Amino acid sequence: MKLTTSNEKLKQIKKAGFILKPDSPEIKDEYNIIKNHFLRANIEVALEKNSANMIGEKGGVELDELSENSDFLVSIGGDGTLISVVRRSFKHHIPVLGIHQGTLGFLTDIRLSEVENFLALMFEHKYRIDHRMMIKGCAKEQNFVAFNDIVISRKSMSSMISLDAKIDGKHFNSYYGDGVIISTPTGSTAYNLSVGGPVVFPLTEAFIVTPIAPHSLTQRPLVLPADFKIEFTITDNQGALVIIDGQDTYEINENESIKIEISDNKAKLIHRCQRNYFEVLNEKLRWGN
Repeated sequence: MKLTTSNEKLKQIKKAGFILKPDSPEIKDEYNIIKNHFLRANIEVALEKNSANMIGEKGGVELDELSENSDFLVSIGGDGTLISVVRRSFKHHIPVLGIHQGTLGFLTDIRLSEVENFLALMFEHKYRIDHRMMIKGCAKEQNFVAFNDIVISRKSMSSMISLDAKIDGKHFNSYYGDGVIISTPTGSTAYNLSVGGPVVFPLTEAFIVTPIAPHSLTQRPLVLPADFKIEFTITDNQGALVIIDGQDTYEINENESIKIEISDNKAKLIHRCQRNYFEVLNEKLRWGN
């Protein structure tokens, strides 16, 4: 395991591509306030097509084109919006700034009232770009990437699921229960945490493998080096669901496998230099209260 640190800065700060929280037309007022801050800072603003349609704006741009022609992307919404933006733009390797207009805010640390000051700091190079580990998976010849986690879950509430697990081709465990979560360190504070998995510092490179309601009390979460290749094979006849970041779902059948490994590239998140992960944990998880 190792930490992924970076001194990377944006090559230029001239054009930003905006993506808004889906199904939230009421966010238009906040978007206009933020857009005006960017324009006053001489940063050109472009809006993603679905977001533009949602708030009744013209001239929206498809996300691929937006990513290719922007210096960085801006997600306005909550953590779920940011995760979706990172995954959908991942092949373009473009940094993403999250502006918090959601509920939890583990990943989106810039609030509406802080935007103007943060833009000034960006021009002074007083910001950082965190490189977050992503995981890639393959099932039924379908490839996908995950920012938080890949969940292998039972199909039916009335039955459990059985899985055989291999590391680098060698059997290491069999799981019987409601499923298994394979999480990144960033995703350790998401579903993984809710079922008793460990919190792992987000710039670490490691897998967290956490059983969901296992039938055996001897099954415990595992933290594994990120250079391992993990494979899970479904061994019961009901098959399973594979859920990517809670956003995309695939079905796999008995004797079919899902292969998981670290992605070749990292997600890039723009943050304040002052952002402290442990202060965020203290605030969001109410540690010590």
